[in-house]
Amino acid sequence: MIFSAKRDVFLEMLSTIAENVKEAAQYFVDFKIKNEADLKEFSTKMKEYETKGDRYIHEIIVALNKTFITPLEREDILELANAMDDILDGMEQCASRFEMYNITKADDYMIQFTEHILKSTEEVANSTKLLNKKKLMDIRPHAIKINDLESLCDDLLRVCIKELFKNEKDPIKIIQYKELYEIFESISDSCEDVADTLETIIMRNA
Repeated sequence: MIFSAKRDVFLEMLSTIAENVKEAAQYFVDFKIKNEADLKEFSTKMKEYETKGDRYIHEIIVALNKTFITPLEREDILELANAMDDILDGMEQCASRFEMYNITKADDYMIQFTEHILKSTEEVANSTKLLNKKKLMDIRPHAIKINDLESLCDDLLRVCIKELFKNEKDPIKIIQYKELYEIFESISDSCEDVADTLETIIMRNA
């Protein structure tokens, strides 16, 4: 079992999930793709992060089924865990598309997306640390920042797709890049889902 006998193990586990998400996002930003072999390594590593996240989700479900009293509503614990897992799923999906389409160079828009997403995962990790310390009202500024970053990704999606159709002549490349841009934006949506869930937790428990 991943869980230990520590107090408020669910809050500990939510923080562990968030740290795994942040670590995956940092890897996503830092990894430099130069060739097809790098694409395979990148995709494989992101799959490992995603698999670890799935294992954490399974453990938290098992523990919820065995525990009578929880520090938060069961539904909130599970919703927050699943929302964070959706971020990981999106990053893993994006990495697999890079390998599938053999894209060895990220453009400036993709780099901007990943930077915004990394910042969002940092805010998520900070929020779960505060949740673990039961400093609920201190979470709100982090949730607001996540929402602000999601708005930046919305704006970026409109710009990059407009420029894609304006400047790219290869229809296959248009299809591939449009899908990647939309996956990046959906990852930021998942970050916003985490922020919304945190706001609900604050409302119910503060």
